[in-house]
Amino acid sequence: MIKNKLKTLWAEGKPTLNGWLSIGNPFTAEIMAAQGYDSICIDVQHGALDYSAVLPMFQAMRASGVVPLARVPWLEPGIVMKVLDAGAFGVVCPMVNTAQQAAEFVSYLRYPPLGQRSFGPTRASFSAGANYAAEANGEVLAFAMVETVEAMSNLDAIAATPGLDGIYVGPADLSFSLSQGRLTPAFDREEPEMIAALQQIVAACKKHGIRAALHCGTPEYAARAIAWGFDMTTVSGDSRLLAGAAQSSVQRFRELATQAQAAQVAPSQTERTGAY
Repeated sequence: MIKNKLKTLWAEGKPTLNGWLSIGNPFTAEIMAAQGYDSICIDVQHGALDYSAVLPMFQAMRASGVVPLARVPWLEPGIVMKVLDAGAFGVVCPMVNTAQQAAEFVSYLRYPPLGQRSFGPTRASFSAGANYAAEANGEVLAFAMVETVEAMSNLDAIAATPGLDGIYVGPADLSFSLSQGRLTPAFDREEPEMIAALQQIVAACKKHGIRAALHCGTPEYAARAIAWGFDMTTVSGDSRLLAGAAQSSVQRFRELATQAQAAQVAPSQTERTGAY
């Protein structure tokens, strides 16, 4: 089986950069995968897509050699197993609030005797290489999302879950929950209580030997997160990057067009009257 390059990079002490796909289109996935990310995650939870888009998006990403990941809509065995069978090398599960839920999630990703994953890797048996049944348990990553007050109260127990590879922080939901609605959902939090929460999550991950991942809005904030000890950061995503680049292009055109109009030379008296 093909080795999970994220695990290799982490073993070498290197942080990894994850891309994010919310647009259900193979061409978008192909473009993003070719930009140098270490991994790309398809967002089946909030993305404008469903499972029928996931498999062709994974196929489009394959040529770039990027590690394919997927965020499932919820803690439900069917979709976890389907994205794995489609070729995901890791799954991000939202709203994991207890150690019991974390253990349940892990069990969906592992073949017996380590879990209850049903065997039927329809595409993965081709895309992930030979000997998939014997090696998948050791290569597929399980990321539980900690994003609520309840999850933070159970943080140490969640991080200690056998077989869990990491915690993925969704800062929008986490800030909304921890502040009881006082803070609007957003990335790149600067509030002292939010930074303290992020550092608490890193500490719990380090304590239990698992990876810490954070969704960020900018490269600058992601670099700060790496300095705090995060092993993987996601910077923005396809829809936000598209909107941001388009907005920047339009704004720059408006500025330059206004300058060009102002620089136009006023017509002479002869030109105004048509006289020679």
